[in-house]
Amino acid sequence: MAKLVFPKEFLWGAATASYQIEGAWNEDGKGESIWDRFAHTPGTIYENQNGDIACDHYHRYEEDVELMAEIGLKAYRFSISWPRIFPEGRGKLNPKGVYFYEKLIDKLLEKNIKPAITLYHWDLPQALEDKGGWLNRDTAKYFSEYANFMFYKFGDVVPIWITLNEPFVSAFLGYAWGWHAPGKKDMKGAFVAGHNMLLAHGLAVQAYRDGGYKGNIGITINVATVYPETNSEEDLKAAEKQDAFGNRWFIDPIFKRKYPEIIWRILEENNWSFVFPASDFDIISSPIDFMGINYYTRNIVAYDKNSHLGVKRVEGPNEHTDMGWEVYPDGLYDILIQLYRDYKIPIYITENGAAYNDTVEDGRIRDINRINYLKEHIKRAYFAIRDGVDLRGYFVWSLMDNFEWAHGYSKRFGIIYVDYNTQKRILKDSAYFYKKIIEENGVDG
Repeated sequence: MAKLVFPKEFLWGAATASYQIEGAWNEDGKGESIWDRFAHTPGTIYENQNGDIACDHYHRYEEDVELMAEIGLKAYRFSISWPRIFPEGRGKLNPKGVYFYEKLIDKLLEKNIKPAITLYHWDLPQALEDKGGWLNRDTAKYFSEYANFMFYKFGDVVPIWITLNEPFVSAFLGYAWGWHAPGKKDMKGAFVAGHNMLLAHGLAVQAYRDGGYKGNIGITINVATVYPETNSEEDLKAAEKQDAFGNRWFIDPIFKRKYPEIIWRILEENNWSFVFPASDFDIISSPIDFMGINYYTRNIVAYDKNSHLGVKRVEGPNEHTDMGWEVYPDGLYDILIQLYRDYKIPIYITENGAAYNDTVEDGRIRDINRINYLKEHIKRAYFAIRDGVDLRGYFVWSLMDNFEWAHGYSKRFGIIYVDYNTQKRILKDSAYFYKKIIEENGVDG
């Protein structure tokens, strides 16, 4: 069987997010985040669970970095807890919070693991939410101040920076549908929140450029390849709308200085006309060095006259993960080809993985489904590079089992198993599979 060998400098990593793993939610001067508040609100999270302790990474980061080194990771993507740095979102600094990330970064560098920092993975300081959160344009300015400090502190040693993780999810799950913090249900507000996030992104990119740092900066967008259920004109149009809303709404303003026209017209038809200053798009379109994408599944859609967009989701026929997401590796190849064709920007796969109901048997987790998922997606990543995509790296989601947002601890994405009662970590079979891929810089074809 032929080995599919990746480019020599290809970056193999794993990813996590601060609220999902750190715990220590109110220790050492950390401020409250919107996820602290949301998870402490009864009825929001599966079995009323929360991230107060999570994987206790705040206290166990050294052990966790040792496990990263055992797996052979070349890079580790993690997020900064904004309220751990600025408890009120701005103003007074929390030195103990800064010191935690300093120690973590030092430990990573000691093990020759490149730190890749995400500045915002959804845990907005609650103090800023009390002032309107992302509905308040000033939050973009506060974010740039926080980002500027992080660049000043770690810009010389951290080579990869991501401004925002999945602004679509932050805006729509947080502000339109209420499934995520801060739990608002205001569809029009979600579009405003999303715009302010893009403004925050642009201001942070400008601050990074102004600082003259030598690394790379980009943004991470969640994407799902869109396929029409049939080749009817109506279904093809539905697919175009879904792609514009689900994929391109947060990409086009960065590269094309405008929102997708097909969705903008729908907003106007619903009397949701927004007036954003043209100068905003000068900021939002500040040149970035790469696009990060998080890919898990595809979307099959059909025309639905009863929805705002005229779109409905259709279940795919293949195996589904514990999240109910169809396993469709070809979708990763297709979206990589599409994005590189349309935007001509280097790409990192900043998240890809699957949740399965893992069980420990004789001290071992035989997660063959996850291994198959990772193998097939990594093969598609190789095919995309072969066919001309400038793909620079792959980060598995997730390094370890963790707090899966509204699903609490009921979904396991990790290649490391976490026993939440004892905090014991166990490398799953998928971790050893991934270790071999990294060692060989390739996958069996």
